[in-house]
Amino acid sequence: MPSFSFIWPIGLVVLSNVAYQICSKSVPGNMSPFVSLFVTYVVGAVASLVAFFALGNHGGFAHELHKANWAPFALGLVIVGLEVGFIYAYRAGWEVSTASVVQSSFLAVALLVVGFVLYGEALSWTKVLGVAICLVGLWFINR
Repeated sequence: MPSFSFIWPIGLVVLSNVAYQICSKSVPGNMSPFVSLFVTYVVGAVASLVAFFALGNHGGFAHELHKANWAPFALGLVIVGLEVGFIYAYRAGWEVSTASVVQSSFLAVALLVVGFVLYGEALSWTKVLGVAICLVGLWFINR
């Protein structure tokens, strides 16, 4: 049986993703998605800073900041695309019950390719079958 340290991060991601989808769908339709994201990131920055100091600073903020490579900067841009994409998808009429499932299915296909090409991960028949099942599921969801 997997350990708690293996399971809790996925539980956090699932719970956070449910809350994320609810929040994204609840952004007022007459509010600029970019102003909404500005507020989101200010709150996120403050929460991250508080968590950093509350959970141990590992040598100080400046020391940790100097460790940054290109990835955190790119991640900031990517997250804006992800979040504004969901906000616009909900405004376009996507249902909360299907938007995430549809994007996750296509994401699974894309990440199989990324894992294989960039990271040398095995591309097994079971993974390909899993993706095929996801795509069949999409067909049922969108009927």
